[in-house]
Amino acid sequence: MSTSNDSSQIRELTISIADRLFIKVGNWNLYLGDAGLAKDLAIECQAYFSQGSNVAARKGLEAIQVKLGGGETRLPLSRLIPSNQLFDLEEILEPYCR
Repeated sequence: MSTSNDSSQIRELTISIADRLFIKVGNWNLYLGDAGLAKDLAIECQAYFSQGSNVAARKGLEAIQVKLGGGETRLPLSRLIPSNQLFDLEEILEPYCR
């Protein structure tokens, strides 16, 4: 069951993720907020806060399956973001994992 504190935390985390993390497509950066993936990532990461920001970031990125080509193909979000974005996500999650 979700509490209002959890909802507030998810909202804050979604906002932090939405305009900072992106999928790299050719020369374009598709931000997770624009792609509709920020809230899903925030929820997945929150499930692992007790294991630290490193684990929460990695497991969250692996759990989100991004549909490509009309949904025929799915890839984990971890395969679609630049590698330095993992460190950015860990930094975003750090205050929540304490």
